[in-house]
Amino acid sequence: MAGGWKLGVLGGSGLYAMPGLQDVRETQVETPWGLPSDSLIEGVLDGLPVVFLPRHGRGHKLSPTDLNYRANICALKMAGVTDIVSLSACGSLKESLDPGTFVVVDQFVDRTFARAKTFFGPGCVAHVQMADPVCGRLAGMAAQAARAAGAKVVEGGTYLVMEGPQFSTRAESALYRSWGLDVIGMTNMPEAKLAREAELPYATVAMVTDYDCWREDHADVDVADILRVLQDNARTAQDTVRHLAAAMQGAREPSPQGIEHALDVAIITPPEARDAGLVEKLRPVAGRVLG
Repeated sequence: MAGGWKLGVLGGSGLYAMPGLQDVRETQVETPWGLPSDSLIEGVLDGLPVVFLPRHGRGHKLSPTDLNYRANICALKMAGVTDIVSLSACGSLKESLDPGTFVVVDQFVDRTFARAKTFFGPGCVAHVQMADPVCGRLAGMAAQAARAAGAKVVEGGTYLVMEGPQFSTRAESALYRSWGLDVIGMTNMPEAKLAREAELPYATVAMVTDYDCWREDHADVDVADILRVLQDNARTAQDTVRHLAAAMQGAREPSPQGIEHALDVAIITPPEARDAGLVEKLRPVAGRVLG
């Protein structure tokens, strides 16, 4: 049955608040996976319930490696969000994707190695489908909203997720370009994987701040320059969320990709073999299929 929309917004670098929210309240949520990056900032934007979570914490206190991705996604699920939009700074791996471009990606390459990437594990194993890691419907809505906000928008592209927090070497940047990838960042994995395990449609607006260090006739990545672009991007990102909220009115039909039922055939551990403690821990994200 169709219900209403409730938008979860993961704000990345330079985006720590959402102006225009009404009836604002902050809630500190403790999840079975620990505390999220910051309090959940809930409110109403253009009539739409919105939950905003500063990914790095206000003041950018957490590096990409140190984020508690499981707690962040679990907290949004516990808050009742129906869809998650990630707003993330990134570097460009293509000449045509200049700083200020908003890339609504449709694929990821995950090169992270120091992060917990699943809610499941020993005692209850699951394998969710990730062939199409973003929700096409949500991504299309986000692209339309970004255009309405005045951004240069590119729909489709592959986001290489590196571990960080250091930027790429020239050799790494050249390698990623040789793979035909589009943008590079540090945060969207395992976010997208965990959102799928939590049966939440997820989309990314990757906001280009710089050319990665592959461009020999261009200055190397410089944090001061990135921060200047971040400020401009943040204003456009906020306008994007406002336009997206305006589009999410009325009844919400389930994702055409069936994301809300991603766990239907994903859990392979039979009930009698499951670890009872892990099952209880999983209930906030997977209770629908755990009974």
